[in-house]
Amino acid sequence: MMAAAHAGYGRRPLLQLLRQETPFLSGPFFASAPCRHRHFKKKWATTAPRISSVRLALQIFDMNYSVQFGSLWPSIRISLLSEQKYGALVNNFSDVQQVIQQLEDLNAVDFIWESQKGVQDSDSMAEQADSEPTSSQEIQAKSSKSQGQPLPSISPNIKCYTFPKGDISLFHPARPDLIGILGYYLLDAASVLPVLALNLQPGNLVLDLCAAPGGKTLALLQTGCCRELAANDLSASRTRRLQEVLHSYLPKEILNTLRITTGDGRKWGDLEMNTYDRVLVDVPCTNDRHSLIEEDNNIFMRMRKGERQMLPMLQLELLVAGLLAANPGGEVVYSTCTLSQLQNEYVVERAVELLAVQYNISVQVEDLSHFRSLFQSTFSFYPDCRLGELILPHLTANFGPMYFCKLRRLG
Repeated sequence: MMAAAHAGYGRRPLLQLLRQETPFLSGPFFASAPCRHRHFKKKWATTAPRISSVRLALQIFDMNYSVQFGSLWPSIRISLLSEQKYGALVNNFSDVQQVIQQLEDLNAVDFIWESQKGVQDSDSMAEQADSEPTSSQEIQAKSSKSQGQPLPSISPNIKCYTFPKGDISLFHPARPDLIGILGYYLLDAASVLPVLALNLQPGNLVLDLCAAPGGKTLALLQTGCCRELAANDLSASRTRRLQEVLHSYLPKEILNTLRITTGDGRKWGDLEMNTYDRVLVDVPCTNDRHSLIEEDNNIFMRMRKGERQMLPMLQLELLVAGLLAANPGGEVVYSTCTLSQLQNEYVVERAVELLAVQYNISVQVEDLSHFRSLFQSTFSFYPDCRLGELILPHLTANFGPMYFCKLRRLG
């Protein structure tokens, strides 16, 4: 996930129309400071107290999130200000069995496997409770169900280890094996959920529109389903970081199947319309946790105020481009690492409207509520998310924030 909006994103001809039709850009989260008379400007500028970017972010979050989340905000707030919890994404291109043994020796568990095992156990209990089947067809149907196959909306092969709720143990950095490949990648385990929601199938042509620094790109490759993966990022420096990450985890034969580009993601709808089976749009955002901890590259720096105000517009254009780049019937997942409704549900709603009005393309928002039952033992889900799912930071499971929403292009 990007720490903030990409520098260098300019305005497109679509901008004027989007601004006219996007009333949420005037919300308090991105409100401009009041204008001051020129006569008083110099005096005010020299006497106003200097507030750090971190402090300003906390003030804005307190003002907005206390309204959005009500009684939940104090718990979310203290979690955001506490040490983040990580997961270890297993690299299937390394010595997997050795890596798994190392992680299990630490008492970490693969939360994805555990969720599937829970579904299988529930199915078995349901089977036992049912009455005996009276026909061969019923016997066959029950036998098929009891095999406990993974749910179709969960991508195969991804393994991510976490410590149980309440366990604040830390993973050690991965060490390279004999050929220099690292065995696991440390990331916020909630970052894997958008990849799982994308539901990759063997032979899919995949686009990661905002790929750097590379955690989700690496997760996409762990599925083994990508016929070809295009990984793009606007920033040349971030693209170099992406390449460094991938070279540390992938053998050369896999690297040769990648197409890494440095370009404006908003142009992909024009460059490669109707092309991809799956598109991940992991957009630049306010990155709430980073903004409350790090002064460096903080989106709440005063000089980046205009950039912050334009974030929902940028996110909207990127999502529209991702939907246009998907082929009819293709699936797109939009994700952020912010709690803000302005950057989450509102962006999704406007993108669906714009596709219908400007391109006569229907987009369906998919139901991801089953993720709550699958992963409730690992993450804290926000119960009132209108579209998609939102992972809330919680002291016993301090992952997130992570918002993800799945959209299917119908035409």
